[in-house]
Amino acid sequence: MDQPEIGLESGDDRLKLYPYGVDLYEAMLDEIEGAQERIFLGTFIWKGDELGRRFVSALAEKAREGVEVYAVFDGLANFFVSPSFKRFPEEIHALHFRPFSEPTSYANPRHAFRYHRHVMSVDGRVAFLGGYNIGSLYAAGWRDTHVGIRGRIVHEVESSFVDFWNSHRTSDLPAVEPVRERDWNPNIRVRLNDPYLRIFPIRGMYLDAIARANERVYMTHAYFVPDRAMRAGLIEAVKRGVDVQILLPRNSNHVTADWLARRRFDELLCAGVRIFGYEQIMIHSKTATVDGLWSTIGSANIDRLSLLGNYEINLEVYSERLAAQMERMFEVDKTNAEEITLEDWRSRPLPAKLAERALATLRPLV
Repeated sequence: MDQPEIGLESGDDRLKLYPYGVDLYEAMLDEIEGAQERIFLGTFIWKGDELGRRFVSALAEKAREGVEVYAVFDGLANFFVSPSFKRFPEEIHALHFRPFSEPTSYANPRHAFRYHRHVMSVDGRVAFLGGYNIGSLYAAGWRDTHVGIRGRIVHEVESSFVDFWNSHRTSDLPAVEPVRERDWNPNIRVRLNDPYLRIFPIRGMYLDAIARANERVYMTHAYFVPDRAMRAGLIEAVKRGVDVQILLPRNSNHVTADWLARRRFDELLCAGVRIFGYEQIMIHSKTATVDGLWSTIGSANIDRLSLLGNYEINLEVYSERLAAQMERMFEVDKTNAEEITLEDWRSRPLPAKLAERALATLRPLV
């Protein structure tokens, strides 16, 4: 499933898909080693295991060489990570994004949201974003997707980090000079959810792409709890003759999200949406491709938390070359998945049906 770096049909941007964690982490560490000026790294989860320590050591070494290093990770997501690990070497400017860290935090709504972006940029020349957290478990034990980026669009990825940093840094951390060079290539866009500013373009991006689909919609998501508008869009697409296929974990690492997702399977299956359950290991990707032309890779799941609550980042790309790779990746993933038919779904055990109904009240929270 490894695929070569491609150039887009217009502009100087180049993209490379990373479906394997081992390859991604080595590429990221290589870029850190080659850094000359600045490194920005943000992640939701940063495990204090061997791989997590490798990243910290690599960043600290570059910082001691004079490279400016800035790191962000979410406080709540890393609650059970050892406090000693989270005390990074002082050479690294580290923002531990914690909700309600002091009494004044309760009055500031921006602290109620989670930092769910997975992003890194180096020297303004290369960036990475997608679904991978940092940890040994994800290197080989999970199936996820990141994209490596080169070209002018890297400035937009940098800017997303800098804007967040400057808005949320604590008083002991330095401000970062805003990124002045920006990109206007309409075929590749960085989409950012900012719950503090009530800006949620990723949901609108998905709804628009589904509404414009003529032939096929392929979506892969770790957590899939679509709202009414999303379900209606998928169902209307099927009515137009669009082949709509959704690939999800057979059993994810969050059982509540699984039950909430399954509550809507009957409606989608009856409408003709095809659903596939990925087997054996956790699939954590957040990707989609439409009509062999439009694609997105990022951190946002199809659920309320991602689309209306978290800080998220997705790359939106209009490219037949990338879409061809995305479709190949989707077909390969389906070889490790089993289709869930309406007949099989309706014959599931009664306790499962009761659990789905009982948990339905939690939908507004997920």
